Amino acid sequence: MTDDAELRQRITDLVEEEHRLERAHVGSPLSGDEKARLDRIGVDLDRCWDLLRQRDARRAAGQDPDEARPRGASVVENYRQ
Repeated sequence: MTDDAELRQRITDLVEEEHRLERAHVGSPLSGDEKARLDRIGVDLDRCWDLLRQRDARRAAGQDPDEARPRGASVVENYRQ
């Protein structure tokens, strides 16, 4: 089970890693591995935010937030389209 505090910490950690990668390459391109990692960070962030929103919605509806489940990357990433 993941609680809200754990999700928020995971989001903070991912954002910090994302910023470190971006700052380390100001004016120079990312390597293929770094670009792939940055892409994975973006997907992980989307999944964390989605789960946090699910938990909030369940709570607001009087349901158990611990019953929220992470959705797959393919589901979460298709919200943007």
